[in-house]
Amino acid sequence: MTTEALDQLRYPIGKFEKPTEITGKHVQLWISDIERLPSQFRSATQNLTDEQLDTPYRPDGWTVRQVVHHVADSHINAYIRFKLALTEANPTIKPYAENLWAELPDSEMPIDVSLVLLENLHLRWATILRGMTETDFERTYFHPESLQKSALRSVVGMYSWHGRHHLAHVENLKMRLGW
Repeated sequence: MTTEALDQLRYPIGKFEKPTEITGKHVQLWISDIERLPSQFRSATQNLTDEQLDTPYRPDGWTVRQVVHHVADSHINAYIRFKLALTEANPTIKPYAENLWAELPDSEMPIDVSLVLLENLHLRWATILRGMTETDFERTYFHPESLQKSALRSVVGMYSWHGRHHLAHVENLKMRLGW
């Protein structure tokens, strides 16, 4: 497989590109993406067999099951990061080894566990996001691995992209394999 083909499988919607100026319209669209994601994942994975759930979305990639559990793991961390940034001055967040998390025993559980978690988590997260002021969206956190300070205004866009990115992994695999 060519590098270009592998990159298309890895980044089916492209890499996240932060707009030069993030408007309120961007933020509202991204919040809507976050609100819709759980039902979109449920629809995309509905009626998949265990064999299909245990199929990698690309060579050397995670299985569909791991992707669903990863999104739950990642978005739990995002939710906590938002709450920290909203209640502390530029807190340093805790990075995590997502590839190692994807190998833990809970990544082999039925996906409904993470789908239900995502539904409830995103309901809470969207409630916080919808209640934030313009000033709240300017609040930041510090990532010790990238050594970057991130404003919540851009982070909401990154997680909108993150959910759509992994949803596309599942949808594209289903299309490629005719499921």
